Amino acid sequence: VAMEAGKSPTAGKPIRCRAAVSRKPGEPLAIEEVTVDPPMPHEVRIRVICTSLCHSDVTFWRMKDPPGYFPRIFGHEAVGIVESVGENVGEVTEGDVVIPTFMSDCGECEDCKSKKSNLCSKLPFKVSPWMPRYETSRFKDLNGEVLYHFLFVSSFVEYTVVDVAHVTKIDPAIPPNRACVIGCGVSTGVGAAWRTANVEAGSTVAIFGLGSIGLAVAEGARLCGAARIIGVDINPDKFEIGKKFGVTDFVNAGNSDNKALSQVINEMTGGGADYCFECVGLASLVHEAYASCRKGWGKTVVLGVDKPGSQLTFSSFDVLHSGKSLMGSLFGGLKAKSDIPILLRRYVDKELRLDEFVTHEVGFEDINKAFELLIEGKSLRCVIWMGK
Repeated sequence: VAMEAGKSPTAGKPIRCRAAVSRKPGEPLAIEEVTVDPPMPHEVRIRVICTSLCHSDVTFWRMKDPPGYFPRIFGHEAVGIVESVGENVGEVTEGDVVIPTFMSDCGECEDCKSKKSNLCSKLPFKVSPWMPRYETSRFKDLNGEVLYHFLFVSSFVEYTVVDVAHVTKIDPAIPPNRACVIGCGVSTGVGAAWRTANVEAGSTVAIFGLGSIGLAVAEGARLCGAARIIGVDINPDKFEIGKKFGVTDFVNAGNSDNKALSQVINEMTGGGADYCFECVGLASLVHEAYASCRKGWGKTVVLGVDKPGSQLTFSSFDVLHSGKSLMGSLFGGLKAKSDIPILLRRYVDKELRLDEFVTHEVGFEDINKAFELLIEGKSLRCVIWMGK
């Protein structure tokens, strides 16, 4: 039978390739041969070019109980090339360069059609070990054992399968080792300032936690024209790093003379910051951030992922009398298919800084080095090249 035009020779067949498999919580990943099934309807199989390590990978890699599942293929920041597509896929085709995202953008539900939300109702976000539409896996090891997916992406493998609602086509001219960091961390931070908070020019911003997410919030606030960007962290080295992304002031959280952080920030700003961003995932820090934002119009945005079951407590008197708002931001409030191309265009136009987020690059066989660097606080983003 003559091959259909444009069909890859592997289309419709399982592919054997290498994956970095996580077999037990907190143990180094093992590079092993796996099989990757062809895409089902509405799915796309992607050859991964490069991927980067995000703190969420580490959080779930350490997790001993559900939603920690093993064996699993982690990774959710990546760039790849479409190898083949399942039925009912029209928006991408073989050879397209794409970014997979953990948030879906179906384009059909009430949320996806609205400018006000990025929380798709058709394929809602959850921490699932499966594909979003079918609750099954596309990965097996060589013994035929199922390997679980992670955040609908699973990019620590040479080929992965992703639902088309989780795939955004990008300009192939953009370097993949820069584009991949837009898949989660940088978008989340920049989007939280730009889309969720809608930071006004000339305003004051306080950011709690200057990891990659917090620095990306600073970058977003800088792009929005914030006049003052206060970084709060327990590591004083973060101030020099933060300056690259627009941080103007620094508060050492481990050394504030027995004053609450909120007191320090209220004194610095004459009544509180216009916008506060919690980028760590600690209930106590959300309370400090809320107490650090200005009465009347202060906005506190939560980006940090706290441990399951963590609770926030506010006095109803404070809520009523302060007139502040508190909101969460998943993926920075961004709609992947329309906003990722805007951010990448701003990178090409030398407005958005991405280069500075990539502090290390390694080959696939050295993926455990990327984990060490991130855990030791030595890297922001470490890019892992599949074929180098």
